[in-house]
Amino acid sequence: MDAGGGDFDSDSGQPNQQTEQELATKMLQIQSKRFYLDVKQNRRGRFIRVAEIGADGRRSQIFLALSTAADFRDHLSTFSDYYASLGPPNPDNVPEDGKLKSEMMIKDNRRYYLDLKENARGRFLRVSQTITRGGPRSQIAIPAQGMIEFRDALTDLLEEFGTNDGGFKGELPEGRHMRVDNKNFYFDVGQNNRGIYMRISEVKSNFRNAITIPEKCWSRFRDILTDYCEKMKKSSETVTTAENNLQQHQQAANSLK
Repeated sequence: MDAGGGDFDSDSGQPNQQTEQELATKMLQIQSKRFYLDVKQNRRGRFIRVAEIGADGRRSQIFLALSTAADFRDHLSTFSDYYASLGPPNPDNVPEDGKLKSEMMIKDNRRYYLDLKENARGRFLRVSQTITRGGPRSQIAIPAQGMIEFRDALTDLLEEFGTNDGGFKGELPEGRHMRVDNKNFYFDVGQNNRGIYMRISEVKSNFRNAITIPEKCWSRFRDILTDYCEKMKKSSETVTTAENNLQQHQQAANSLK
């Protein structure tokens, strides 16, 4: 699960299409695959959805904030130069896992793994997107011969729409930590192309769980907690008063004996 409130589906962490506006799209045909690069906007900002459609119709997609797309564009240039320096495929020199070059990008609570790989079908760039504290993994694979074309398409979109993700521009609060008995609670505030969120993580020695709260409902979340605290305080005071009254009655009864 990820931040985003009403703009994103709470199960998949992907944009809710009913709240999106499509600003531009590009289609690339690279070997047997089609790639769609869609610039989209919702009330939290702008981002790029990259969708890969295989020859069998299978669809994969990842999402990039505009600033992340700019970093990815630069990595594509580096990977293309490296690919050009490799020469013809040589099965005898391929690592066991097939990886020829790897990089990683981090944007807020997302990690992107870039792996130039080689297998029996050729060389390709696998781009995997994950949530840093658990969640689904999604990935696309770009044939190595198409990396330059892919980079140029991204460049065109970024020149038109810039690299500003939108959203909050100030400094976000630092993370907080609280320990209760044998549990640790971590409060982390982050931002992505869907807006600001707070992730509350509950951690024990062999257990971790987390919830994500969009910034737009923090006040309501606080009000509910405050209401519960006040009710529990009143309930506790009522119990204490009743116990004190009972103790006083017992003491009075004992004094009359």
